[in-house]
Amino acid sequence: MEFFKIKRDIPFMRHALIFNVISALTFVAAVFFLWKNGLHYSVEFTGGTVMELSYPKAADQEKIRATLRSIGYEAPEVTSFGTARDVLLRLPPADGTGGTDAQRVFGALCQAEGGTARQIQNEGDTTVRTNCVNAAGQEVLSLKRVEFVGPSVGEELAQNGLNALVMVVIGVMAYLALRFEWKYAVSAIIANLHDVVIILGFFAYFQWEFSLTVLAAVLAVLGYSVNESVVIFDRIRENFRKQRKMSVHEVIDNAITSTISRTIITHGSTQMMVLSMLLLGGHTLHNFALALTIGICFGIYSSVFVAAAIAMWLGVKREDLIKPVKERDETDGAVV
Repeated sequence: MEFFKIKRDIPFMRHALIFNVISALTFVAAVFFLWKNGLHYSVEFTGGTVMELSYPKAADQEKIRATLRSIGYEAPEVTSFGTARDVLLRLPPADGTGGTDAQRVFGALCQAEGGTARQIQNEGDTTVRTNCVNAAGQEVLSLKRVEFVGPSVGEELAQNGLNALVMVVIGVMAYLALRFEWKYAVSAIIANLHDVVIILGFFAYFQWEFSLTVLAAVLAVLGYSVNESVVIFDRIRENFRKQRKMSVHEVIDNAITSTISRTIITHGSTQMMVLSMLLLGGHTLHNFALALTIGICFGIYSSVFVAAAIAMWLGVKREDLIKPVKERDETDGAVV
């Protein structure tokens, strides 16, 4: 299906050098910020405590941060979770407290609200609920959830995430090398790694939290970006068969131009869903959708101006994708 059809090919490869210089500068900037700032890892990677609290009215986040600083947390992460009354705390492990972090934090927050912490067992089961009540017996704070991640678990998750990224890269290269040719595999994986590094560069520069959901988004971008490259490479192979008189850069320009309508439909539909998660999905999905948004935008760019251009500079030609027809001899293989 096509919304529109461009009659004249757009000379993308004529300006490939300019766009790839821009890509190289962006890539170097991303690597620089990764080296200088590093990633702001979430509790899943560094270890620590995650607490979900509920207030009867809109929570005063500045007051919560001040209370946490007073008990030794220099940079506590306090965010709204769902509604203004629900708060999510992400706290690094405090020295010498171990598993008592949650009790100590909840006690300090309860005291700041002028209440007393207590535990109530729910009727009909053995679940114990922790809340905070004031002198009048009114509930002023409730603890909904507590999760503790040890540093060793965080290191294991980080290593597993790196292993997953490496396996995806190797799998993509093997697939493209078998389906097309090694030049296409090299160009596509360079373009895909270009997308991944730039996403990480954004997170390093703005110090956005890098969590397991963001890692999942990065892996999704790898698959999404390579899909666009495969579509363009397929059209290049088809053009090599049909357009015998075209030069290599004309074949590539025609392949990219003829797939623009498909690119707009596919990426536009995906981006609308991702933007809905970004704007309406709340704190849990925000960074996941943010990574996907950056990855989709740069995935289109890299598939057109990076992957195709590198394949052209590596010397891709018609013979790489189409085996020459072997001429039959006069005897047609018969032996006299």
